[in-house]
Amino acid sequence: MTKIAEGLAYKYAVKVLCGQAKYSSRGIRSPRKERCNGVDIMRCPSTSFNKDRLIPRIINFITISISIFVNALLSLRKGDLVLVGTNPPSLPFIAMVACFLRGAKYIVRVDDVYPEMLVVAGLLDNKSMVFRMMNWITARLYNKAERIIVMGRDMSLRVSEKISRQLDRVLVITNWADIDLISPSPKEKNQLLNELGLTEKFVVLWAGNMGHPHDVESIFTAMVKLKDNPDIHFLFIGSGYKQIWLERQVQSEELKNVTLLSCRPRTDQQCFLNACDIAMASFIKGMSGIGVPSRTYNILAAGKPILAIGEPDSELAFVISEERVGWLVPPGEPDQIVQVILQARDNPANNIEMGRLGRIAVETKYSSDIVINKYLRLIKDLNMACKA
Repeated sequence: MTKIAEGLAYKYAVKVLCGQAKYSSRGIRSPRKERCNGVDIMRCPSTSFNKDRLIPRIINFITISISIFVNALLSLRKGDLVLVGTNPPSLPFIAMVACFLRGAKYIVRVDDVYPEMLVVAGLLDNKSMVFRMMNWITARLYNKAERIIVMGRDMSLRVSEKISRQLDRVLVITNWADIDLISPSPKEKNQLLNELGLTEKFVVLWAGNMGHPHDVESIFTAMVKLKDNPDIHFLFIGSGYKQIWLERQVQSEELKNVTLLSCRPRTDQQCFLNACDIAMASFIKGMSGIGVPSRTYNILAAGKPILAIGEPDSELAFVISEERVGWLVPPGEPDQIVQVILQARDNPANNIEMGRLGRIAVETKYSSDIVINKYLRLIKDLNMACKA
């Protein structure tokens, strides 16, 4: 969202309402108001407790929601156009109410489809009253929006089921790769692998969040099955609910073929995304149309093939197939994960070729310039429609 705001600021006056520090930067306080790269930023105060524990996360959710709603009412003017994401899940509903009260319009950028996300994660029953209420209000959110932006073609189908008019208001605008910051670099010169003593290993990388929607369990089972292959090593960099579970399981099984590291700054992506032979992106069963792993594009930018765990009708599967940049394994199939890893280890030339194709794909289809231009055209079209 930062990059989108800065890109729109080249042609439009852009103001941003956001929270304070990221979870990984708790304790660091940024200015309440700031102008950065043409964007006027207002940081709304809230708590920033550990998001991996339920009660502190709920408190964060409540405080940031109230804070942004109050500041939105004070900041919005009639005729303003608001671009709002779906994280935290309350955010688009706050925008909907605030826009209604202030005479503004809004675009929803759907990163995750709710309430289905909660159902798939096992946190909500799809037959419950809560689910029906959330589904009803989400449909109202989408129907009142000027446009609905989704991250993939599978999400477009899912969201279109919820709206009752003008299906062409649902637009696919994917995430992108930071191709100016991330590029392929030799594994043998990777600082992280040198520090860990893994330069001679076949390294399988997980970089990013490990939450409810991710099929970490199948990967763990595959690691157990591969524990007697000393040349294969798994490197995990990230945090989340399942990271805690994974750490306990690795200790319980006394696995020596796994290294678990905490989150690293995005500015270190050039290093850690190149610290592997292949990288993983994974979703549990039922996630098709609900979310798209944004890490996909930066993995491709680093020239790494992707071992994708997901369903065949997902955007992740479409990218893997169309660009020929990796392998697709269904969720819950650790034996197939093992087969792919052994196959990749024994075919380094094929890995290099898939990495090359991945880099071409992000340069020609998934760069920030290409994607932000789609946002600029969208705003321009909406402005022209208003004038007409």
